[in-house]
Amino acid sequence: MALRVRGRKAGAMTQTTYDADLKLFINGSWRAGEGRDAAPVINPATGGTIADVPLASQGDLDEALEAAERAWPEWRATDVEKRGAILHKAADLLRERAQQIGALLTQEQGKPIAEAVGEVYGAAQMFDFFAEEAKRAYGRVLVRPAGQRSIVIPQPVGPTATFTPWNFPIYLLAKKVAAALAAGCTVISKPPEETPGCTGALGRALHDAGIPDGVFQLVHGVPDTVSRHLIGSRVIRKVSFTGSIPVGKHLMKLAADGMKRITMELGGHAPVLVFDDCDLDKTLDVLVPQKFRNAGQVCVAPTRFYVQQGIYDAFASGFAERTRALKVGNGLEADTKMGPLANERRIPAIAGLVEDARAKGAKVLAGGERGDGGFFFQPTVLADVPLEADAMNNEPFGPLALMRPFQDVDEAIEQANRLPYGLAAFVFTENGRRANLLGDAIESGMVGINTFAISVADAPFGGIKDSGFGSEGGIEGLQSYQVTKAIHQA
Repeated sequence: MALRVRGRKAGAMTQTTYDADLKLFINGSWRAGEGRDAAPVINPATGGTIADVPLASQGDLDEALEAAERAWPEWRATDVEKRGAILHKAADLLRERAQQIGALLTQEQGKPIAEAVGEVYGAAQMFDFFAEEAKRAYGRVLVRPAGQRSIVIPQPVGPTATFTPWNFPIYLLAKKVAAALAAGCTVISKPPEETPGCTGALGRALHDAGIPDGVFQLVHGVPDTVSRHLIGSRVIRKVSFTGSIPVGKHLMKLAADGMKRITMELGGHAPVLVFDDCDLDKTLDVLVPQKFRNAGQVCVAPTRFYVQQGIYDAFASGFAERTRALKVGNGLEADTKMGPLANERRIPAIAGLVEDARAKGAKVLAGGERGDGGFFFQPTVLADVPLEADAMNNEPFGPLALMRPFQDVDEAIEQANRLPYGLAAFVFTENGRRANLLGDAIESGMVGINTFAISVADAPFGGIKDSGFGSEGGIEGLQSYQVTKAIHQA
């Protein structure tokens, strides 16, 4: 893979040539061409095709399954220090190549280059964390009479299939793969076809770090075809998926037929409760960049803003003012704060939500229209959004900020919990007692109080209700790739 990046001045375009060597990685070798079907890779900033990615055939998938099964006994028996050394080396390589990989990610997905490079560093952190966390999978010894022993030990669940989306293609891939490999599982990963260059770069980092043949493999393909084939195989014992709720439910049904363990990190519709005792300007300065990070294409993006009545008008106007000042453009431009949507189908979806809300009484304070060229949509602020608006009930997954006032804590909790989603929620208040109450009362897998730092390597990440179950990150993330065995000796 070659990528030429030249120096730039602030605000100037990074001069790049997209030249990623797009291939499948099966049984320790890179595969392309050879009569395989291919899918176009689109730069969302221009709408133009920049490459074609080969798609795995049924024969490719069968070979990957055979390799994963064959490699598992040796990998699970590999000393945890040796497994950790490979993961640490992969992390080092990702950091060394972060600028080049980040540029690929921006061209494939659209996010600003600073966000893209930061994502690569986040992926490296995942490999470092799980390389060490695997050394602390201790198990326990039970109390028994003299001469008897009962122990409980964790063991790797076995060959694993992972499915990851295009919004954080390298970070979410690393979060699953690092934990599974550290636990002693072999992995077949199906990343998104939209972003094959950056995910392939992660595969090359593992390959260059010395991952044994068959331990990690990467395949592209028609999503339903690949998922049915892998999940339907007796070889796969664990499925980990990040994506939409409908697809997650579909994969759960497929996994149920084989009694396969699953982790599901699904959609969200994060409420943000803003109380009148917060520092308003400071809060707005934090909220606006977070709302439009990755063009709002974030499963934990703050979306439903419930603001206490006394500061509602000031909050809405301040939010809109900051939103209108955002620089929207090609993510390779250093001063871009929001790039395009990742694919063209998101534009009519977002536009439809805006028009529906407007028709039902919402006020457009900023944006609301498609942008120029590529797959751009203006960062949009809607105030006084009625509860019956589609956007208030279905995850927008785009640059929409939805606002409504509330009177008191009870109303705020009711609104936060009224939807079947339960991935993330956020609270802004300086009242410690209120913060404790809300942390307990909000139905969500994660709650950020005066912070958005909820996705970190050492903490569990996951939802409840329709937002899925199981966790990634932290010790819980490692445990999701382990089974428990009790051994009793008299």
